[in-house]
Amino acid sequence: MKKELSIFSFRDLLELFPYRHVDRTKVNSIREINNQTEYIQVAGKLLNVEIAGDRRARRLVAQLKDNTGELELIWFQGINWIQKSLQPGQSYLVYGKVSFFQNTVQIVHPEIEAWTPANQTGKEFLEPVYPTTEKLKVKGLGGRQIGKLTKVLVNQLREQDLPENLPAAIISQLNLMSRYQAFCQIHFPSSNIQYTEAVKRLKFEELFLAQLRMSLLRSKRHRFSKGVVFDKVGELFNTFYKDHLPFELTGAQKRVIREIRNDTGSGRQMNRLLQGDVGSGKTIVALLIMLLAIDNGYQACLMAPTEILAKQHYTTISSLLQDMAVQVELLTGSTRSAGRKKTLAALADGSLQILIGTHAVIEDVVQFDRLGLVIIDEQHRFGVAQRAKLWEKAEVSPHILVMTATPIPRTLAMTAYGDLDYSVIDELPPGRQPVTTVHRFEGQRSMVMNFLRAEIDKGRQAYIIFPLIEESDKLDYENLMKGYEVVKGYFPEPKYWISMVHGRQPVVQKEENMNRFVSGDTQIMVSTTVIEVGVNVPNATLMVIENSEKFGLSQLHQLRGRVGRGAEKSYCILLTGSKLGNDARERIRILTVTGNGFEIAEKDLELRGPGDIEGTRQSGVLNFKLANIIEDRPLLEIGKSLVGNLLEADPDLVSADNLPLKNFLLLQKGKMSWSKIS
Repeated sequence: MKKELSIFSFRDLLELFPYRHVDRTKVNSIREINNQTEYIQVAGKLLNVEIAGDRRARRLVAQLKDNTGELELIWFQGINWIQKSLQPGQSYLVYGKVSFFQNTVQIVHPEIEAWTPANQTGKEFLEPVYPTTEKLKVKGLGGRQIGKLTKVLVNQLREQDLPENLPAAIISQLNLMSRYQAFCQIHFPSSNIQYTEAVKRLKFEELFLAQLRMSLLRSKRHRFSKGVVFDKVGELFNTFYKDHLPFELTGAQKRVIREIRNDTGSGRQMNRLLQGDVGSGKTIVALLIMLLAIDNGYQACLMAPTEILAKQHYTTISSLLQDMAVQVELLTGSTRSAGRKKTLAALADGSLQILIGTHAVIEDVVQFDRLGLVIIDEQHRFGVAQRAKLWEKAEVSPHILVMTATPIPRTLAMTAYGDLDYSVIDELPPGRQPVTTVHRFEGQRSMVMNFLRAEIDKGRQAYIIFPLIEESDKLDYENLMKGYEVVKGYFPEPKYWISMVHGRQPVVQKEENMNRFVSGDTQIMVSTTVIEVGVNVPNATLMVIENSEKFGLSQLHQLRGRVGRGAEKSYCILLTGSKLGNDARERIRILTVTGNGFEIAEKDLELRGPGDIEGTRQSGVLNFKLANIIEDRPLLEIGKSLVGNLLEADPDLVSADNLPLKNFLLLQKGKMSWSKIS
C-alpha cells in the first residue's frame, strides 16, 4: 500500500476517501442493463470460469447468470489468482462498469464476493468503495477490502483523536459538521444527507486552509520582507513617458503602473503577478518600471523562457530606447564568448542597466552590481529553484514582477497564486482590432486557401500552424512535411515564398526562416507551435490552424494572438476534420464567439480541470483530496472572504478562538509543499 497508494500511516489511510458508495440493499437484475447503464450491482450464479486467448491476449472469462439473463465477466490481470478464488456454481455479488462487446454485456475487472440474501443483514446502507490498483487487487486488497481496514480504524477513533482545527465561530456560522463526525460519515455514512454534510465540511476545510496558508505568506511578506526603495520618478522615466512613448497608455496600464509604484516605494519587496491578454501592452509597463529602477540607481533584469522570446523583447526594448542613454544587452545560450565577457563585465561594474535573457542569466558567473528589479515573462515555464537563483544575486531582495499572457481564471488565482499581489491589464491599446475567428472543415480547404491567396495578394502575410503531439516527434515531422507540400501546391514559387519552422531544425536555420518572414521576404510561415510566443509581425493578418481540434483552448487563443497586431483587419481560421467530439466542438465554438482571454480561461478551466492547466501543478496548492475549485467555487469564495476577515482581525492567529488553527498549521508544516510562486 505504501508504494501503490502512498499510504504510510493511519492518517494516510483515513484520508484515502472512498470515491463512491454502493447501496448494498439494491441488487439489480441483469435484464435492467441498457446502453445508458454505467455502473451496476447484480447477483447470480457463476458459470464456466475459463482462461481464453493466447499468451499475448490471455484473459479469464466467466458468465454470471440470474433468473433474467446472463452477462460476461472478464479479467486481464491476476488471472491465476482470481481463477483459484472463484467457485463455479456458487452465487456471487458483482459490481462494476458495464461495457458492450459484439452485443455481449460485460463487466471488466469487477468487484466480486460470495453472496447470499442472508449476508445482506447488518451491513451498512452505503458501503464505501476505495481506489486501488491491479497489483493490490491481486494481493487481495481491492476497494472493498481496503474498506474493511478503514472500518477497523474508524471504530477505534475517538473525538480527541481528530480535534477541531477551525474556529468555533466559523463552524457555527456555516453550520458545519464536527471534524470527527465528518471523517466518520464520509467513510461510513448513516444516510445520504450525513454523507453530503461530511463532504461539505472537509471540502471547505481544504479550501479554507489552502487560502489561509497563501494569505499568511503574503501577509508575512507585506509586514516583514525588506525591499529596495524606488522613491523617485526620475529623468529617464519622465523623458520616455513624455517624448518616446509610442502610444497613449490605456487606463488599465496606468492603474497597473500606479500599483507597482506603490509597491516599489513602500520599503517592502514587491512580489506581483501581472496578467494581461495577448497584445495588452505588458512590455511597455515592464519597460517603464525598469526605467523607474534605473532612475533610483538600480539594475533591471528580464528573463524569458525561450531564445526567440528573449530576442523579441531585446529588439523591442532596444528600439524603444534607441534615443536614450540606457545600455541594454542580451544574454542567451548562443551569445558568443567575446560578447558574453563584455556583457558580464558591464553588468558587474554597473554600467549595464538592463539585461534581457533566457535561463543563461541565472548562471553563477552572472553577477550584478545593484540588482533592484527582476521581471519574469511566462513564469510557469520556469521552476521554483530557477526563479529563486535570480534574487539571490542581490543583498536586498529585488522587486519581482511576474508577467503572463496566459489569462488565469479568478478561481485559480485565488488558490495557486494567492501569495502574490495581483494586477490585470484588462483592456487592449487603441487601434488593435478584434480578430475574426471562423471554423471550417477539411472539405472546405480550397475555399480557405483561396481566401489566404486573396489576403497575400493585398500584400499581407499568413501563418499556417500544425499541432505537436508530444509522444510522436516523427509523426509530427511527417504531418508538417506533408502539410508543407500541400501548401506549396496552392502557392507555387516564385510567385509565393514560404518559410518553414519546426523543432527539429538547427537554431540558425530556424532563426533565418523566422527572420525571412519577419522581414517580409516570405509571405507564408508553415510552422508548429514554436511561434506561440515571441513572434511579432504586424503585417501578418491571417492564421490558419490545422487540426485545431487537437489544441487546448488557451493555446488556440495564444496562437490567435500572433495576428491582429497591426492596423489591418485580421482573421483566424480553425480547420478541423469532419468528426468532432463534444469537448472539441465546444472549444471551437468558444473561440469563434469571444476574444476575451479571461472568459476563455474560465471555460478552459471548466473543460480541462485545474490539474491540467499549465504551471499549476508546481504550486503544490491544488493537490486537494476532495475539493474542486470549479465545482466548489461557492465554498472557495466563502473561504476567501472568511480568511480575509480572520487575518484582518488577528494577523498572527493568537486569539483563543484561532489558536487551534495556528497549532494545526504548525503541526502540518513540512508535510506538504506550499511553494511560493517566487
